[in-house]
Amino acid sequence: MNNERLTKQIQFIIEADKAKNIFRQSKIHDGSRRENDAEHSWHMALMTFLLSEYSVDPDIDLLKVMKMCIVHDIVEIDAGDTFCYDDVGNLDKLEREQKAAKRLFGMLPEDQGQELKGLWEEFDAMETPEAKFAAALDRVQPVLLNYLNKGGTWKDHGIKKSQVIERNSPIKNGSPKLWEFVSNLIDDAVLKGYLAE
Repeated sequence: MNNERLTKQIQFIIEADKAKNIFRQSKIHDGSRRENDAEHSWHMALMTFLLSEYSVDPDIDLLKVMKMCIVHDIVEIDAGDTFCYDDVGNLDKLEREQKAAKRLFGMLPEDQGQELKGLWEEFDAMETPEAKFAAALDRVQPVLLNYLNKGGTWKDHGIKKSQVIERNSPIKNGSPKLWEFVSNLIDDAVLKGYLAE
């Protein structure tokens, strides 16, 4: 191709396809297999507009949230998925992901690379209303899947209620209503034996 910008964009799009091969700990709703990063990101993008009325900020930029949802885990193409309850794996997660972000977003034309890297960094910082809501969705989704799987990865890894609450408490910063929903789900999971007290 003669168009250098388009060539870079297509190369990045091809590279992004690898997210379909990054398997998360969470299993899909019926427990038949683990979900991949692409499926997780799509699910979050769908949740963005379906659940937007529950955002703590009524003027939230939904397109920005959807972009964050789509790119937030793309660094796992290089860095791999780190289970959120893995204390050891999380020690060097940031370093691995920053290195991945530099390479992956560096593949794009500079303006787009900077935009996507900025969105990824904003998501991780969880300071803006958009990042808080995106982070809330990122936590709601696996809780829902674990509940539907009668404990799923919680049971697989011996996770306790206190760990799930600690991990998911940032939901309330992006959506108190979704935090109420998740809290009820967690309590019910304990009652049903899906999650250890």
